[in-house]
Amino acid sequence: MIIHDTLNDQAIADWRTNPLAFPLPSKESLSDAYTSMIISSSGWRKVFAPGGDEEDSGRTVNPPDRILAALAAYALYRHVGKKKPTILVGLDARPTGAHLGSIAVYTLLSLGAKVRYLFITAAPQIMADTNLHPKEADAFLYISASHNPIGHNGFKFGKEGGVYGSKDAERLAERFCELVGDGLTHFALLQTYAENLDPRIYKRTLERVGEEREKSAKRYRTLALRIATKSDDEQAHTRFIETMRIEHQQKPLGILGELNGSARSCSIDRSLLSELGITTEFMHDTPGDVVHPIVPEGKNLTLCMESLTALHQKNPAFVLGYVPDNDGDRGNIVYINDRKTATILEAQSLFALIVLSELAQSRLSDPDAPLAVVVNGPTSNRVDEIARTFGAEVFRTEVGEANVVELSNLKRKEGYVVPILGEGSNGGNISHPAKVRDPLNTLISLTKLLKQEELSRLWFTLSGQPQPASLTLDQLIRSLPSYITTGAYSSLAQLSVNIEHGRLKTRYEEFFEEIFNRDHILFNSFGITSYKIIQTEGTEERIGSGPAYRTPPYNGGFKVGLYNDENVMTDFLWMRGSKTEPIFRLLVDCKGDNTNRHDYLLELHRLVITRALQS
Repeated sequence: MIIHDTLNDQAIADWRTNPLAFPLPSKESLSDAYTSMIISSSGWRKVFAPGGDEEDSGRTVNPPDRILAALAAYALYRHVGKKKPTILVGLDARPTGAHLGSIAVYTLLSLGAKVRYLFITAAPQIMADTNLHPKEADAFLYISASHNPIGHNGFKFGKEGGVYGSKDAERLAERFCELVGDGLTHFALLQTYAENLDPRIYKRTLERVGEEREKSAKRYRTLALRIATKSDDEQAHTRFIETMRIEHQQKPLGILGELNGSARSCSIDRSLLSELGITTEFMHDTPGDVVHPIVPEGKNLTLCMESLTALHQKNPAFVLGYVPDNDGDRGNIVYINDRKTATILEAQSLFALIVLSELAQSRLSDPDAPLAVVVNGPTSNRVDEIARTFGAEVFRTEVGEANVVELSNLKRKEGYVVPILGEGSNGGNISHPAKVRDPLNTLISLTKLLKQEELSRLWFTLSGQPQPASLTLDQLIRSLPSYITTGAYSSLAQLSVNIEHGRLKTRYEEFFEEIFNRDHILFNSFGITSYKIIQTEGTEERIGSGPAYRTPPYNGGFKVGLYNDENVMTDFLWMRGSKTEPIFRLLVDCKGDNTNRHDYLLELHRLVITRALQS
């Protein structure tokens, strides 16, 4: 008998069917399936679609991949190290999610774990549950491939509100690798355990999906309000809601959510935004109703822009729209500009606005607090200028939300107040005490900046700019420090690299020094008089050139900081090999509005990399 999700009538699983009961595949096919998996602290990902095509929307999973899913759950169980742990399990809205979810849940139950199953749930919601009530779950397992194409899927693991840090992630990956090494034997043992599981336990777990997700939704709402108010006082939450409702009665605000069939369609978006007095419209808000590629960038935002423009013409209150990725921890923003048409709010500018909003609120609440912001290496230096305006420091890590979360925790132990952290390179902000990116927090932070005049007034005063009579997002964007930054998904922001990263970086350093010394007159014309090599690995940032400043496997972030004669970094060239995709990412950040300067430095950056590859 198939049990359906009461929220959207989707099939969860047949409680009478043991998903681990199938003939074992060959050892070679299991090895091939594992080899194609990318494993990093951000998550484990591969193409799970049965046809092997990353755009395949098939729902079943082939036997070798079923074994990988079971062994992933087994690895987590062993990593937690308790005889009867409680594991929170959820998934995004990909076609293969339900099949992988049933395998993970059945495996964990067969091992004796208690499973709280949320089925399709936004990633920030499952993490909010473990954030506020860590004792009710020893870990979470979230099935998702984030922004990867629809045929991909994978796993994220963590506890207490965030994915595992580097040490736990490495240990878990090692356990998984060990299990896969003798995978058929381990899976055969799991099959034995599964045969002995009372199917009524599985049935009760599936039947409680609605109850468990409703509980997590309430906790998610509480965390969102705690973030918005920077208070755990419920009366402060109530006052904030009432204030926002009054503001929106006086000057209505409308937000369009083009959810692209993501897991956010099962979350609190509609209810929380409406509770704040915001007018809402939603499109493709049924899980699985994916109408365009998942990554919320570039042309994939066109539908939202066109729809928002049409909505604004009917109702001028609609000025914001967002499109999430499939697990709902990213949500890129479009807005109505001063020309009354919808446009994309570029990722680095979006992150800068959120940093501005959160630092202003924190500085108003405590004028003397030692404020800090934690960001990844490719986050634009415009954030540093904003932070200095509010008397805050900026600390940088390697790319990866686990890294910025870990370093922010370390800085709090040192006495800093860190209200905002994240990755400006993709517009992903993490608002304390959350430990994951969240478009709801982004939208509420933007709303505060637009509606709570004291926040923008403090910014304009401290930055020496006149306060506009009527505040718009365009005016706020123009007030930001002027920088030009390579778009994260520009065709020029990626290269295919086929050599060891440490060797590439060493050759890059040699060639860049040669070019800098040869063309110093050209660099001087840009006001650039010196440079430093800056490298990030995990939470560490090291300044210095050569192998002594990096460690195996040499795949951390690499930056060339360019400085003026006052030793102020005006530009940087950044690169790093992706740990979740087979590509090498690069980016250039330039102070000012000189497009030619950015384009020249980006061309130079690519030229030095290419030369290093050819040497």
